[in-house]
Amino acid sequence: MQVLIDIPEELIHAIKLPPKEIPTRLKRELAVRLYIKGLLNFGKARQFAGMTRWDFHDLLGTEGVVRRYDVNDLEDDLQTLEELS
Repeated sequence: MQVLIDIPEELIHAIKLPPKEIPTRLKRELAVRLYIKGLLNFGKARQFAGMTRWDFHDLLGTEGVVRRYDVNDLEDDLQTLEELS
């Protein structure tokens, strides 16, 4: 499933960013918010943001977000380790 969000052009122009940065920045902002609310775990949020683990970790730090580590994160890490083996 793919979800498209329609943002009126007047709001796009109101965002104080260079136009080319807006799509990437909006995805990152949404990823951080979904992580904060507990709607996405760290791995899925960073995947949604299109960032590496370390870059997303840095982004959370810059935004003042405390990283949680739960069972889902552990399972994701274990799966990643298996894939790397």
